[in-house]
Amino acid sequence: MRKNKSWFALTTLVLACVLVISGCSKEKEKTDEKKDVAQEIKVRIHDDPDFLDPHLATASISFQMILNIFEGLLAPETDGTLKEAVAESYEVSDDGLVYTFKIREGIKFQDGNAVTVEDVRYTFERLMGTNNNEPLSSNFDKVKTIDAPDEKTFVITLEEPNSNFLYSLTALQSAIIPQSNDGKHNDHPIGTGPFKFVSYSPNAEMVLEKNKEYWNEGLPHLDKLTFAFQTDDQSAFMALQGNEIDITSIPAHRIPEVENDFNINKQQNNSALVVTFNHEKEPFNNLKVRQAINYAINKEDIINSVYSGFATELGSNMSPAMGEYYLDGLQDKYKRDITKAKELLKEAGYPDGFKTKISVSSHNSMYSDVAQVTAENLKEIGIDVEIEVVEWGIWLDRIYRGRDYEMTTIDLTGRPSAYEVLNDYISNNDSENFFRFNNAEFDTVMEDVLKESDQDKQVKLYQRAQEILAEEVGAVYVADYQFIWAVNKRLEGQKFYPFWFHDMSEMRVIQ
Repeated sequence: MRKNKSWFALTTLVLACVLVISGCSKEKEKTDEKKDVAQEIKVRIHDDPDFLDPHLATASISFQMILNIFEGLLAPETDGTLKEAVAESYEVSDDGLVYTFKIREGIKFQDGNAVTVEDVRYTFERLMGTNNNEPLSSNFDKVKTIDAPDEKTFVITLEEPNSNFLYSLTALQSAIIPQSNDGKHNDHPIGTGPFKFVSYSPNAEMVLEKNKEYWNEGLPHLDKLTFAFQTDDQSAFMALQGNEIDITSIPAHRIPEVENDFNINKQQNNSALVVTFNHEKEPFNNLKVRQAINYAINKEDIINSVYSGFATELGSNMSPAMGEYYLDGLQDKYKRDITKAKELLKEAGYPDGFKTKISVSSHNSMYSDVAQVTAENLKEIGIDVEIEVVEWGIWLDRIYRGRDYEMTTIDLTGRPSAYEVLNDYISNNDSENFFRFNNAEFDTVMEDVLKESDQDKQVKLYQRAQEILAEEVGAVYVADYQFIWAVNKRLEGQKFYPFWFHDMSEMRVIQ
């Protein structure tokens, strides 16, 4: 009997150990499963990029995505300041003319090749149109020379001081690209950013993957990143609810439908939603007509009906998000006044109003919604507005680049610097001044601010520029609206900037 008892005790002990080991194994399996969760996400974007080549892209939609591929000598921080990127350090001479950059040690392009000073030279020569080519950017018109005194040093010398020049050196304006990829930058882009290009399927998606050569150790966390193109908000909303996408913007009035199942993040855009006109076409070349339209449009209606109140009324092309540069009070300059609007139209020679067309992009329903309110408002002063909805690509080609339009509405993306927020209206800024705005004083102010080193004087000049845009009605400045993001609760690490950029470098799947 003792033998049997011992055998039973031994058997029990072995069985208990097996159960413990089995339990530990299952717990380890669970832990391993948590560690091995697929680091892949899908982000909804309203439409296709206009270009994959960072030196040709102009649409904010493009930069939302491709800034994950590219970096400049410098990079923007979330607060709008700058940090080193491809350059690991830099110095500016006391006279503000010479900028010296040291190329980051060991930095590579996503194809595995080292970044050389000749790639940096190639980048700027391409932007400047040095080799008998057309310049791709006006930001470097005042560059006197570029030089590479050794294999790690790059020097830019300016003809005159430029207080905004450092902001021209991020990937938004001058992404560093490899000379070896010349002729293929738009088909297969290569940069130094945290993600490398895999594929682009028009009207469907763009796929990126982790850049294993990335210089910033430990980043990114994601192995695969897909940007899915979906114009229709309702379809995107259903895809979110069906877990087909992980991140999308949503209309504010739909927050209650998803706030229990998704994280809701609100982003101040630092943008300017405008209703604008082609200043070279009659009757919009008449200041009184532009003023009349400004008095007639009900900004409060747009803010409440289109953005459910999640917006800040503007009076010029700058948001309060720009801090001390922003001039408060201009939002009150054209308080709605139908009587005043009719008087101005009469003085302009249009007592019975006129007919016009507002052309808007289909890639976001808010533009049609804004156009609808605008048309209803202007009807009250005798202006008959036809609403034309066109595809995003057509809007870019015909309206933004071709300037073939009478009226339009669009949100002008925020930018890190005050100068870049306002320089769209400089008369000789042909690439961005699709309004065809032309004002000599404005041009002079924007020239002077670049030469001014005193911060307080810069602020005054930027504020005067805003006043001119309000006085001359460069556009009807409606609002800076908030983006409402619905984000899968499995994710963390979303970052926001004072411009449109889906920075996925720190995003990760946590469960």
